[in-house]
Amino acid sequence: MQEMVHKDQLKGHKAVVVGAGRSGLSAAALLAGLGAGVRLLEKRTDFDASLLESRGLSEVQLVLGEHRQEHFKDVDLVVVSPGISLSMVKDLCPGGRTVISELELASWFISEPVIAVTGTNGKTTTCMLIQKVLEKAGRRVFTGGNIGTPLSDHVLSGARADMLVLEVSSFQLQGCSGFAPHVGVLLNFSANHLDHHKSEDEYFQAKMQLFARQSSMDLAVLPLELRGKIEGDFRIKSNIPYFAPTGRFDCPALPGTHNQANMEAAMLACGFLDVSRKTFDQTLLEFVPPPHRQEVFLQDKGVTYINDSKATTLEALAAAIQAFDAPIRLLAGGKYKGGDFSLLARTLQEKAAKVYLFGHSREIFENAWKDSVKLEYFPDLEQAAARAVQEADFGDNVLLSPGTSSFDLFNNYQERGEAFKEKVKQETGMKIQ
Repeated sequence: MQEMVHKDQLKGHKAVVVGAGRSGLSAAALLAGLGAGVRLLEKRTDFDASLLESRGLSEVQLVLGEHRQEHFKDVDLVVVSPGISLSMVKDLCPGGRTVISELELASWFISEPVIAVTGTNGKTTTCMLIQKVLEKAGRRVFTGGNIGTPLSDHVLSGARADMLVLEVSSFQLQGCSGFAPHVGVLLNFSANHLDHHKSEDEYFQAKMQLFARQSSMDLAVLPLELRGKIEGDFRIKSNIPYFAPTGRFDCPALPGTHNQANMEAAMLACGFLDVSRKTFDQTLLEFVPPPHRQEVFLQDKGVTYINDSKATTLEALAAAIQAFDAPIRLLAGGKYKGGDFSLLARTLQEKAAKVYLFGHSREIFENAWKDSVKLEYFPDLEQAAARAVQEADFGDNVLLSPGTSSFDLFNNYQERGEAFKEKVKQETGMKIQ
């Protein structure tokens, strides 16, 4: 463990962790490592309890099923996993209980400076770009948070870094009261997660928690399009550069105006840490983005196939359509999360040869686009992909960019993207590397 952590630090205290996913298990491990008694709550009754033993958490009390008030009565601290309603947990807790996120808990025990990136779209790619730039500049970097490794696991590892690059979500930020990154980045904002947040305003307030505790020595990188809203509603003490796309960057793997904006934000963050423009540009030429984000994975008989399964919002879908040339054969559909899809009708009329709908939310898409573009509906992604491959002509772009979450047919967007790639491979007879 890092020197800020010792095994008896929370001895005699009791804590509850709500949610036994990756973040929750990481928080439970950190609390147990600090000497606290830990109760882990998980709604899934089929949860694999052997996961606790594999992490050395055999002494953690596991409670499966619905959460109840009695689960919180005798504890000092409650840690809530991302995606679990903070207000719901607070309603179950007796007054005076400290309720925080795993990010907040872990932040109490770090000494390295933090770059934290939030936003509705583009967080993971931007974090990985910042990581690569800093590594090229000779820095030791830990990248995690809402992607990859939870921050609590970094604390437990005892490893040291020159910089921590963290992707942070609104769910995590809602449970923060002291987290203060040296550099905070808000890439963009649009209606999302309204099935979790009470309103769009609550969602935006959660995002802005990233900057609430920064000082005049810190940096807040903010989108120019939100300047009026931010300056009208928030008092930020840190230095603020606003950014907008300028088209000055050359990165073959990151097409589109939205990526130009994200690169501007990344350059401002890295420049604040004395990274040169030359190093930044060199990294761009070598950069390979993570999969499922406008991933061009196959070109066959003049047809380009793009896996953008991570596009779970209207704005991400719009960015993908703008990033690729017409004609586009678009695969869209899934669990609707919000947004007015009729706003894309004119763009689709101009750029799409056809839209292949699949899964849930059929009526939402059809009502928004039926007068603008040719539509066909399929119960599942595989059938839609097969038809798109069969109908694609030389010069077409076959694009999976669902605009929705994956939870109607898949466990996550990664599974959805891999299913698309596998079906394309079968239909084309091509081997995808």
